[in-house]
Amino acid sequence: MSSDESPNGAAAANEAAPAEPSDEHFDPVAAHPDVAELGYEQARDELTEVVRRLEAGGLSLEESLALWERGEALAAVSERHLAGARERVERALAAVESPEAGQEQ
Repeated sequence: MSSDESPNGAAAANEAAPAEPSDEHFDPVAAHPDVAELGYEQARDELTEVVRRLEAGGLSLEESLALWERGEALAAVSERHLAGARERVERALAAVESPEAGQEQ
């Protein structure tokens, strides 16, 4: 029997593949729009809980993947908040250093 004819063959698995999101273009935040509304502390705390649940094990593969995807979204939102905070600090430092540079000349 060829793999095309086998219900467990590779051809059967490939038929389901187009329904899956492409890893190359997967946007975890788009897949979990509620996460985009979270503040940094909320996203960080939920991410900590996601990691704890994944490390504890006992989840099905599907549950683990769904939780991992949510964790990716939470991590992305946390990183965006941190990048924004970093930018604010850099602007504040530049504003403080700018007048000092003018006084030294």
